[in-house]
Amino acid sequence: MKKTDAPIFEYSATKRPEQIEDFLRRPSVEKGADEVARVVLDDIKTRGDAAVLDYAKKFDRAPDTLINFRVSNAEIDEAKKQVDAKFQEAAKEARTRIAQFAVAGLREDWRIPAPRGGWLGEKFVPLDRIGAYIPAGAAPLASTALMTLTLADVAGVPERIACTPADSDGNVNPYILYSLDLAGATEIYKIGGIQAIGAMAYGTKQIAGVQKIVGPGGPYVTAAKRLVYGEVALDMVAGPSEIAVLADESADPAHVAADLLSQAEHGTGSEKALLVTPSQKLAQAVRIELDKQAKKLTRKDPIAKVLANGCILVVVPDIGTGIDLCNRFAPEHMEVITNRAENVAEKINSAGAIFIGPWAPEAVGDFAAGPSHVLPTGGTAAFFSGLTVEDFRRRISLIHFKKGDLEETAPIVEAFSRVETLDAHARSATIRLEREHKC
Repeated sequence: MKKTDAPIFEYSATKRPEQIEDFLRRPSVEKGADEVARVVLDDIKTRGDAAVLDYAKKFDRAPDTLINFRVSNAEIDEAKKQVDAKFQEAAKEARTRIAQFAVAGLREDWRIPAPRGGWLGEKFVPLDRIGAYIPAGAAPLASTALMTLTLADVAGVPERIACTPADSDGNVNPYILYSLDLAGATEIYKIGGIQAIGAMAYGTKQIAGVQKIVGPGGPYVTAAKRLVYGEVALDMVAGPSEIAVLADESADPAHVAADLLSQAEHGTGSEKALLVTPSQKLAQAVRIELDKQAKKLTRKDPIAKVLANGCILVVVPDIGTGIDLCNRFAPEHMEVITNRAENVAEKINSAGAIFIGPWAPEAVGDFAAGPSHVLPTGGTAAFFSGLTVEDFRRRISLIHFKKGDLEETAPIVEAFSRVETLDAHARSATIRLEREHKC
């Protein structure tokens, strides 16, 4: 692996290099992905399973023998035998932590009294059928199975399906199958990519459609999800991984470099890694560490792509300027490794998840801490939030009026109905009171 130095730039309120501005403007969906996804989705909508199978062969190298998409119970049982005990123990502990966090996040039904005897409130009910996309191309993301379907299980969703690509022999990674079963998947299909999104959104003879699709993916999966929005609900736009680290002289450069590389290794080559620091010395030391550590890692090629095109180190005049820059970046993962890290983290308001202090590397969020690692990317953390248990439930408003409540609000209904020229609206309220007075 050749030496690839991540560039170092200086940034301030009056000095904003175009390279940094370009870095901040990264697209949420890669150029060209929409066009490809639209063609595939239209074909699936028309031809159903036949199209799904054709694209599985084309994009996932699925074998000709792949006829039934659904993973059988026998395949799940066989997968369990192949998974080592250490991973099983880790997966069970991770699921426990994820479930505990999800339970804590469940909202309870509530009511408040209306002024004249009625009441108002909300109730929360689970969706009926959801689909989770589990990537398995560049890396078999067994953790994503737990970070999605565990939440749906806690929320009470009765039908929890998962789609994940199979290998050229038609087999799904056993660690993914084990994790899906542990997370509570009720159906598992060996289909990946755009074709999985299309099948879940539109439904086919083999795969019944879902109400909501969740889970991360590469640029084409992200594009497909965006295109089916409205046919189904979505969690967010979740594409290639990204990380920002805001650090001062108290940070260990080896730790910072390791954290940046943890996202660079995902494999699409579109990942983003940003260091923001007021210390030129730290920036130089991190650059040396990036090159040093990258040589020791397994995924050298994708890491080299990110270090060459998707990683920058930025020196700012002070932490306040660094906070502003990080908020502009709106990263999926945001680490704060500074003095008084909690105080600094309070000022970060655009991020999928914030990791506070030197003992919270981003990887604990990927695998173990509890919150879901399905987080917004591409700058969409400025307006999207990470996946939570409430994403798997409907929030329904409740209005129970008594006669006095209607009498009190009827003038408001009449006023808006007049302005909006909707006299039937007004009549639906006044007719009740007129008849009541006649009686």
